[in-house]
Parts: sequence; structure tokens; C-alpha cells
Amino acid sequence: MAIKILTDSGCDLPKDILEEYNIDLLPIIVIDDEKEYLDGKTIDPKEIYDNMRDGKSYKTAQISPKMFQEKFEELAKKGESVIYVAFSSGLSGTYQTSLLVLDSLKDEYPNMDIHIVDSRSASLGFGLLVYKAGKMAKEGRSKEEILRMLDFYVNNIEHIFTVDDIEYLFRGGRVSRTKAFVGGLLNIKPILDVPDDGTLRPLEKTRGRGKVLKRMLEIMDERGGTGDLKNQTIGISHGDDIETAMKLKAMIEEKYGCTDFIINTIGAAIGAHSGPGTLALFFLNEKYED
Repeated sequence: MAIKILTDSGCDLPKDILEEYNIDLLPIIVIDDEKEYLDGKTIDPKEIYDNMRDGKSYKTAQISPKMFQEKFEELAKKGESVIYVAFSSGLSGTYQTSLLVLDSLKDEYPNMDIHIVDSRSASLGFGLLVYKAGKMAKEGRSKEEILRMLDFYVNNIEHIFTVDDIEYLFRGGRVSRTKAFVGGLLNIKPILDVPDDGTLRPLEKTRGRGKVLKRMLEIMDERGGTGDLKNQTIGISHGDDIETAMKLKAMIEEKYGCTDFIINTIGAAIGAHSGPGTLALFFLNEKYED
């Protein structure tokens, strides 16, 4: 039996990949004042970014227990063997909620075959896990093989990202008003990563966009030395800034000879916190031996 891959919209994968590998997606909730939207279904990232540039702020909420229950019951009734890859537990309560819902359904569906994985990742760092899982599932690989791969990726995926305007980190509660004000005056571009616990961590500060790209490439070199970068799938996601994303891609192609990229807009759920102009880079720090 083929394995069914289920995930949520924080993975930021392009729709064509989701469709090609028959990956089901649960939407994170985006809140505009009192109105709720479903990420990627009833609100578009472009709308989010345009409105944020005009000063609007958004909030997000995790996938509801009801949504999990309905989806898990649907899959259980079909007798599907499922792996649900969840948004990082360090950034959202979605993973924990999915575990609680799954546990509540065990008596009613004793034969339910759903395995939940904490990606400890975000955006296309998370998306690369899901992409690889979907690809292996389509190839007919076993559940054990897919879970082994996911464990490797969870522990070896690198996230390097920057925001174009530190003001958006203030709105999202990530920095103080003073830091946002001073950072804006000095054109400071923070570089952050996602450590092993799946949270956000500031690494350093750089002045100016051009220096940020150069430094991101240097960090990639420092961390990806044993990861066979040339033969990896490299992820690049952006907050409505495809031009800069393609510039970073060209720099990586020139330095490492990489040919396999997934490039996509950061979805509404993550973009609501990181803002327009965000740029993120994802790769493995060790070579995966299939």
C-alpha cells in the first residue's frame, strides 16, 4: 500500500509539487482583525504582503482540533497508511494538537495508521522534508524508509534567512520597538536560523541587502561543507521578492554548480510574521545516504 503524506501550509511548497506527489495540505489560520482566513485557500500571500506594506498587521492561529479530527477520520475510514509532517513544535502548537487529536480517536478507530512527525522546521526547510517524503511515497518506498529519511532531514536541515525590514519582526513580537527603530535607521538586516529545537535564533546583523546575500552564501559554505551541496535540492523562499531570490540562486549556481532548486513565495501564515522582502535559504549540512 502506498503511503499517504499529509502536511500543513507552513511548508510553503508550490502547488504543482503537492499535486504531483498527491500530498494533502491542512491550512494554518490567518487573522485580519476578527476575520479568519485559510492560508493558501481563502487568502493569497500577495494580498498579505501588499497590505503589510500599507501598514496592516496580521495574526495567525494553529490548525484547529476540529480540522485535524475531520481529516484523521477521513483517512482512517479509507484505511490509509499516513505520515503527517507537522510545522515545527518550536514555532506552533500544531504538532501537539495533532497528537492530542490522534490519541482521542484511537478507541473509535483502533486500526488507524497515522504517524506524526515534528519537522522542527519552517517554510521550505519544512517543505524539503515533505517533498522528499512525497517523492519516496510515489516510488513505493516503505513507511520505515520514509520515516528514516525524515529523521535525518529533521536533524540536518539548515535554515538561513533574513528580513528586509526589522519592523515586521517587531510587529510579530520578535524584537523590541527600540531595536526595530534603530535597525530601520541603520539599514540593519538581521540574519537568523532555526536551531535543533525548531525555534528562531538571531545569528548576526548586516548592513545592506547586498552584504546579506554574500553572508548567507558564506554561512552556507561553513555549514554545508559535508552535505554534497552540488547534488542537493536547494530551497529558496521569499516574501514577494522573486528578483532577489533568483539573484541568490544564481550566486549558489556559480559557487557550487547546483542545478536542483525549489523556489517559492513564503505563504500567508509565515509571511504574516516575517513580512515582505524576507529571503530564506535551506540545505542539508550532511549528505543523505539513501
